[in-house]
Amino acid sequence: MAIADIPAGTRLRQAAERPIPILINRAGGTAAAAGTDLAGTIADACGQAGIAADIRFLEAPDMAAAVEAHADHSLVVIGGGDGTLGCAAGILIARGSAATLGILPLGTHNHFAQQLGIPGDIPAAVRILAEGHQRRIDVATVNGITFLNNASIGLYPLLVRSREEEQRRYNFPKWLANLLAAMTVLRRLRHHRLRVEAEGVTQSIRTPLLFVGNNIYSLEGGHIGERAALDQGKLSLFAVASQTRRGALWFALRTLFGRADPERDFAALESSRDLIVSAHARDIHVALDGELQLFQSPLRFAIRPRALRVVVPK
Repeated sequence: MAIADIPAGTRLRQAAERPIPILINRAGGTAAAAGTDLAGTIADACGQAGIAADIRFLEAPDMAAAVEAHADHSLVVIGGGDGTLGCAAGILIARGSAATLGILPLGTHNHFAQQLGIPGDIPAAVRILAEGHQRRIDVATVNGITFLNNASIGLYPLLVRSREEEQRRYNFPKWLANLLAAMTVLRRLRHHRLRVEAEGVTQSIRTPLLFVGNNIYSLEGGHIGERAALDQGKLSLFAVASQTRRGALWFALRTLFGRADPERDFAALESSRDLIVSAHARDIHVALDGELQLFQSPLRFAIRPRALRVVVPK
């Protein structure tokens, strides 16, 4: 993976003066599934790695305040999924903190950790905290809110909202709620009329799904959803071409099997340092790293080159 190392002397060493804060979102997919055994697993792994740790299990709404409170540490470790990590990264950057972000992948999908080569095995991930290197990577923002992977408008936010409704109503497991939400979304599928300004060029787009990535996402077979680098200093923009419900379903299937065709499937395919997306509606739902948020139009996207320090395998 082409993420540039910080120059010599960047190997992360543990600060001896105080324990390293490890802040765990207990609602993360992997964390919730592990239950009460997780605390012992992390504590044992820290002991074996020689890390003095202050391990805290927190409810999701309390994570932001905990990150704020520990932003003066040289290393802040977050256990959670992509949304939790993005929130923590945004807080550290906004505070001007010199802290490095350490990662324990305890969410559902953990795409960001996978991109960095951080394993889902907790003892192995903890060893990286002790032995890994510090690197700087880009983050992206929309209206000032940080995301690490991607933001999307349309089909995916509708899927997330429908899934949350199913879980709230019936307490279904996530996989079943996803299945029912997908059926609901296909019935409600609508196209968004958006105006996109990038690199001084404005274009109108009608699409069921607009996707903005932090750096350049691949569309090549076998590499869908992967990024060659996280420090290219560019956003990638994809807009799915206007389609029928059946066409949208086939597009999703082709993408899953690595057979997306940029010329056929996308109405727009751009890369830029910043862009503005305007919608007819005043408010618009956006999924940031899988977490649904409501924004006011226009949406102002920007890249912040090498703004975040992270610990990665050496």
